[in-house]
Amino acid sequence: MRCTLTSRHIAKLFDRRHFLKDALLVGAGAWTACSAAEATLLSSSALADTTSLLSANISIDVGEIRHRINQNIYGSFIEDIGRIIYGGVYEEASTLSDDQGFREDVLDAVRDWGVPVLRWPGGNFASGYHWQDGIGPKESRPRRYDLAWFAEKSNHFGTDEFVEYCRKANAEPYICVNLGTGSIEEAANWVEYCNGTGNTSYANLRRKYGHDEPHRVRYWGLGNEVFGDWQIGHKDAEDYAKVALECGKLMKWVDPTIQLVACGLPNLEWNRVILEKLVNIADYVSLHDYEGSDDYYEELGTVQRLEQNLRLTAEAIDLTDSLRGKPNILDQSVPGTKTKKRIEIACDEWNIWYRKHDLFLRDVPNPVEERYNLRDALWVASALNLFQRMGDRVTMANLAQLINSIGAIFTSPTGMFLQSIYFPMKLYRSQCGALAVPSHVESPSFSSKTFENVPYLDVSSTLDDAKRTLSVAVVNRHKTDPIRTTLAIRNGRPGREATAFEINGASPETENSFSEPQNVKITKKQVGEISDKVSYTFGAHSVTLIRLNLA
Repeated sequence: MRCTLTSRHIAKLFDRRHFLKDALLVGAGAWTACSAAEATLLSSSALADTTSLLSANISIDVGEIRHRINQNIYGSFIEDIGRIIYGGVYEEASTLSDDQGFREDVLDAVRDWGVPVLRWPGGNFASGYHWQDGIGPKESRPRRYDLAWFAEKSNHFGTDEFVEYCRKANAEPYICVNLGTGSIEEAANWVEYCNGTGNTSYANLRRKYGHDEPHRVRYWGLGNEVFGDWQIGHKDAEDYAKVALECGKLMKWVDPTIQLVACGLPNLEWNRVILEKLVNIADYVSLHDYEGSDDYYEELGTVQRLEQNLRLTAEAIDLTDSLRGKPNILDQSVPGTKTKKRIEIACDEWNIWYRKHDLFLRDVPNPVEERYNLRDALWVASALNLFQRMGDRVTMANLAQLINSIGAIFTSPTGMFLQSIYFPMKLYRSQCGALAVPSHVESPSFSSKTFENVPYLDVSSTLDDAKRTLSVAVVNRHKTDPIRTTLAIRNGRPGREATAFEINGASPETENSFSEPQNVKITKKQVGEISDKVSYTFGAHSVTLIRLNLA
């Protein structure tokens, strides 16, 4: 996790280092809908007076499966910043915690979200973290000063606690190794400690500390944001590629089944350099993207920048893909380590973040505890729509962070509430299918000071594996107006009823709090009978997901 790459700072930062000299903003554009005569239309109760409403059309072709959506795009991230770990997911001696120190109210919320994969320990924290500080009896673990965030750490929450937390949360653990102050041998030993099955030193050390069975950690990150001078152990692309290759090689020699995430940047040249060396050992390349603005439409328009950054990353993958599978030392030394599929994108840090930037200030007890409003939830839902539409390239995403510091969950010693951005994550995870189908949208659009022709309606459509249930996720980004919309389904016939789930509030600035935890939430209603040529009206500043059965 970094403190500087936000909507307002990313351009300045990358300009200063010439990282994004080749980036061009790409507008989302509007798609052409099919004619109403071709379509079966979804009905809903509309407003009594619709003559003055804005109008739009959505056409969905359920006969065309674009790609499978990996459920790991609904993941999250915990780093040892402020109250994310201590006082967040983990609080020893609290009456709200179980006998292992895990906050049970938080665990319930994590399970309810359905977090599929959880990243740890960082973030910047990873670049100075030595994993052996966090194993063994807690009273014997060394207390360290964290140079990433200028705070003392007890190390009571370490590898075994993280893996156990993931198991209780039904999430896959994703560990980022230290390529700042750490060594490649230290990283390989960490893999052995977690996954080793033989009669070897680190596998036996895990057994000694009470874990006979291997942790089977599948996902491993090859360092964090080493491209940035704010990072402990900052490296240029050539130097990073060399050490990441040697580190990944040793890690896969310990366990050939693990999947590795190379440290990427939304910059074509950086990614090209590292992927030329790592294309046969990395399974993913990462992208970090933080956005936000005080201006309503400017913030919602920044989804275009996220899309462009993802496309820059995909372009670098394509440029180096011809090197994939060529003979190399990995093929000769460890059968099965050759990458047999195209490298995928792990957007393993993403969120709205622009209000608080007190990370590098010493003696700040609870840094970057951002409070999120409904507008931020609209942006998160738009990002999820984008991940779904690009699901053939983006197969992992980790909302940063899970709790307290820029978190979707907010706690106190006596309770918690769910921030607005929690609800799109839960809704999409529970109600969207895994098969992406094309959605064509004809919608009015807006422009902000930076972004042009952004459609008010942002849409993603999915089917379940049986192709019997269609989920249509729609974000109405209009600040004040509902939009009366004709929804057309091609190559399929809807059943008689549908269900609508909506995230909304009194205004775009509405937020939840300890005293008012229900200002933003998910509401559910039956749409009613479905018939031809009837429209659905999407409320102003809303996220709506409509589920209907296909006959």
